[in-house]
Amino acid sequence: MQIYLKKQQWKLGLFLIAVLIGVSSLLVTDSLVKSLAREERKKMELWAEATRAITDMESELTDYSFLLRVILDNETVPVMVVDDDDNILQYRNLNPSRTDNPEYLRRQLATMKSKNDPIVIEFDDGVQQFIYYKDSRLLVWLVWYPWIQLLVIFLYLLIAYYAFSVSRKAEQNQVWLGMSKETAHQLATPTSSLMAWLELIREKGYEEEMLGELEKDISRLRKITARFSKIGSKPALREKDIVPIIENTVDYLRERAPRSISFEKDYNRSARVVLPVNEELFGWVIENVFKNALDAINGEGMVKISLSPANGKMNIDISDTGKGIPRGRFKTIFKPGYTTRRKGWGLGLSLSKRIIEEYHGGRIFVLQSTLNTGTTIRVVMRHAGQ
Repeated sequence: MQIYLKKQQWKLGLFLIAVLIGVSSLLVTDSLVKSLAREERKKMELWAEATRAITDMESELTDYSFLLRVILDNETVPVMVVDDDDNILQYRNLNPSRTDNPEYLRRQLATMKSKNDPIVIEFDDGVQQFIYYKDSRLLVWLVWYPWIQLLVIFLYLLIAYYAFSVSRKAEQNQVWLGMSKETAHQLATPTSSLMAWLELIREKGYEEEMLGELEKDISRLRKITARFSKIGSKPALREKDIVPIIENTVDYLRERAPRSISFEKDYNRSARVVLPVNEELFGWVIENVFKNALDAINGEGMVKISLSPANGKMNIDISDTGKGIPRGRFKTIFKPGYTTRRKGWGLGLSLSKRIIEEYHGGRIFVLQSTLNTGTTIRVVMRHAGQ
């Protein structure tokens, strides 16, 4: 559990750093945009003064070259000069291929009016003209640049995360395959040897009841060996009545569970519930979920299993009266290595998820849980052809 807490803390830390970088970038860009906008405003005011000085016939200036250069050097800021009646007198830095269209010019004037307050040019004879302008293309790009940058970074991280997840899943599959095959191989030899020894002991005339219990445990080892031999690759599914599988699994666990824990079965034991399953692996899932429920109960309690059809599928609910699961860990408990027990490996529910979702095409999830009250884990199985 500590591993997942640390991973969550790292993810949160990296997310906060990314947010900090993004906000800082936006703030810096916003400051630059405002500075550039003020400079463009000053440029327009200077442009207006130059226009007024050149147009004013009573101006005492005799050298207009500087003023003309001020006007002609504006090659970036779209600008329009209009009179009191909004007649367009001059314009610069608009799309030259569309300036013949009066509607285009009117739309541009309306846009400029909405963007910035006009700069008033007052002549000595009382005539007024108004300069309207909008942000230059450079300023527009500067406004959008950080958002585009953040989008590119986000897409890059998304692709990298997806590629990493696919690669990690492929590695996990290889680990599962190798571990399961090796475990099955290691268990097969001593299990076969124990079966031979059991037959020799039976020939010696030992008590049959004791030998029967020993035979059950050896059969159990053989079943475990079969499970691990099938977990490494996709097993074959066959139409099976799951009620006997559930009955055998629950009865086996009841005999080995504390007497303070009661078992309840909420389904018709004589009914047939036929589903496409692999018998060994499906029984393993029921066992794993039951064991998880038993571990959650401290002292007295109850574990109940119920079956209910819904929307063409079969819901298998396993409920306990244990300590419950925090809502933030509903998905975490199915990840490899997650466990609340000191001696646990945290593989039971992870294996169950793999068996149900990847091999049987179903779902397994926490249906509901309340701290110090109990938990219900639901297994959703599909029928054949779905």
